Amino acid sequence: MNLPRDLDHTRPGGTPAVRRAAAFCVLLLVALLANATRVQLVQSDTYDDNPANRRASIARYARPRGDILVGGRPVTGAKDTREQLRYERTYADGPMYAPVTGFSSQAYGTTLLEHTEDGVLAGTDPLLSPLPLLDGLTGARAPGGDVATTLNRAAQRAAYAGLYGRKGAVAAVEPATGRILALVSAPSYDPALLSGNGPAAARAWARLNGDPDRPMLNRAVRQTYPPGSTFKVVTAAAALEAGVVSDLDAPTDSPDPYRLPGTTTFLTNEGAGCADASLRAAFEWSCNTVFARLGVRVGVDRMVAAARAFGFDGRSPRVPFPVAPSTFDTTSDKAQLALSSIGQYNTRATPLQMAMVAAAVADGGRVRTPYLVERTTRAGGTTVSAAGPRPARQAMNPMTARRMRELMTDVVREGTGTNAAIPGAVVGGKTGTAQHGVGNSGTPYAWFVSWAQGERDAVPRVAVAVVVEDADDDRGDISGGGDAAPVARAVMEAVLRS
Repeated sequence: MNLPRDLDHTRPGGTPAVRRAAAFCVLLLVALLANATRVQLVQSDTYDDNPANRRASIARYARPRGDILVGGRPVTGAKDTREQLRYERTYADGPMYAPVTGFSSQAYGTTLLEHTEDGVLAGTDPLLSPLPLLDGLTGARAPGGDVATTLNRAAQRAAYAGLYGRKGAVAAVEPATGRILALVSAPSYDPALLSGNGPAAARAWARLNGDPDRPMLNRAVRQTYPPGSTFKVVTAAAALEAGVVSDLDAPTDSPDPYRLPGTTTFLTNEGAGCADASLRAAFEWSCNTVFARLGVRVGVDRMVAAARAFGFDGRSPRVPFPVAPSTFDTTSDKAQLALSSIGQYNTRATPLQMAMVAAAVADGGRVRTPYLVERTTRAGGTTVSAAGPRPARQAMNPMTARRMRELMTDVVREGTGTNAAIPGAVVGGKTGTAQHGVGNSGTPYAWFVSWAQGERDAVPRVAVAVVVEDADDDRGDISGGGDAAPVARAVMEAVLRS
């Protein structure tokens, strides 16, 4: 039987209605593929960053992070919570190492080494995988690697104990390399309190951020202070380099008191004997009048150049997290220059910067770039990266550095820094008391910068800077020699015994 033409479904292509339905299905399939491509390729970052998408967080915390090591031993760990975000970060001696590790929080992110080395610690760094392209296709993640620091465990502990119960910071470096040996900020906090994402972490976050003592501020690298008389190391070096002073024991023609140029303001000293004092005596007893006048005689251009050679006013170093820039005013008049040259007015420095100043004296005038990470490794211990030679710049010529070592040694042997003396070791130092606040009304900061060389050492092994913000002496008795030097001595002794 012959079917009507419009009912014959055996003909190729079928009826127009069937063809239209097929074309519509193809169009829907193309639209579906286009939309999938748009979602997965074009808008993938948007969905990845959406707070409602927890897949990335679940994957991130599905395995333990790698560890941060001090002296070959971990100061971090992981706790299995058996929850959706499975592993939380733990810390050994958390408050002592917090200025180095920072925190790794499921709720508040990462800071300091936990942040700058996150790729290694979390296992996302392509260098951790032997087949990174294949892992990229499959979504596999390598186990977290480890980050070995340059810290000296004994020095870190000595610095933390020295500042316990006080407010301030310590930075210690190895002069010949720039390796950071200690980095302490007080008061501190336990980063483990922030590791989770529950109510306890939220309460700790609110409490720490509301604390007027700012325990999460890394005072060693993120806070700048007027360095006070410790900056006289820079001023003395500038005067010797410029030829303003050629004989350490010759009179400097410095009045006491000294009238600041162009003003009716007189600068005085804490003690007597500073009138016309030699550079040696003025450095030993920290005569403000002598160094203020020397700064004026050196001149703003040469003082700026000297400060920059030591690391002021330059690009802030990364260790690997950023360090706040230290500054020396480049546009000051003579009166302001006089105050800047004794570490006041607008002169500002981090403790790490002042440790670098002391290290430059100890290392023949060379300023080494400081660093905190010795190497990174895979979970099995294979090295991924290692610290190579660090760049150095010459802040002063070696002869000037030798004379500065002589001056700093005098301070510790018989001047204001005798509390830093270590039997059997050569120690050089410089005390400082920095005024601050409106009308200098704040409690003076007590400073001490120093370096030490053991009797069996060919070169100095450690340079230290200590600042104490809240010395509990009477205002007139606060001094770098009394409040900060003992802390520096403990850190130097710890390194020399290592």
